[in-house]
Amino acid sequence: MSGINREETDLQISGLQHFSFCRRQWALIHIEQQWADNYFTIDGSIMHEAADDPYFTEKRGGLIVSRSMPVRSERLCVSGKCDVVEFRESPDGVPIVGREGKWLPVPVEYKRGRSKEIDADRLQLCAQAICLEEMLCCKRIDEAYIYYAETKRREKVMLTVELRAKVESMLIEMRELYNRGYTPHVKPTKKCASCSLKDICLPKLHKYVSAKDYTSQIWTVSTS
Repeated sequence: MSGINREETDLQISGLQHFSFCRRQWALIHIEQQWADNYFTIDGSIMHEAADDPYFTEKRGGLIVSRSMPVRSERLCVSGKCDVVEFRESPDGVPIVGREGKWLPVPVEYKRGRSKEIDADRLQLCAQAICLEEMLCCKRIDEAYIYYAETKRREKVMLTVELRAKVESMLIEMRELYNRGYTPHVKPTKKCASCSLKDICLPKLHKYVSAKDYTSQIWTVSTS
């Protein structure tokens, strides 16, 4: 690995959300480098601007707020950025340069819409916490939060053993596909209608017979 920038080979934390939503969408974005905006992605980008200030920190009593904080896990070879990290004064925390006491980091992710049944958003948040634990050599972070713009409410996310295991197993699957440069075939669902990549993915084409199958069918008919 001499001379190789490990960060250039990292998977992106944000990819966990894409991968959980649709493996093909993830591959189109992170392997084929394709992207397209729709209302949902633009609305989400506008909402994130409120949290996206890497030079901004503030102290509110027993709380220090850091925005747009880069994070990385050497062990998992994954990196990304936390929308917000709240450092809470705690004897179980870690020291911060220029601050008295000890502080426990708690990541907060900002999302448009509302809470989802699938773990897409929670997986992304959990990966951020894993990175913070490794970077800061701090105690295990037991909980984190997602702020949903549509409901204007925070959802507490418990970072369980099961959720952490799901993050790691998903990253293994993502790494395998990424190293192969493989984009999974389309599997149309109701989610396709809200996907910004539907005009690139073309999920409706799955209904049509492939050229190979069509040729095989014609050959069978002509020789029967």
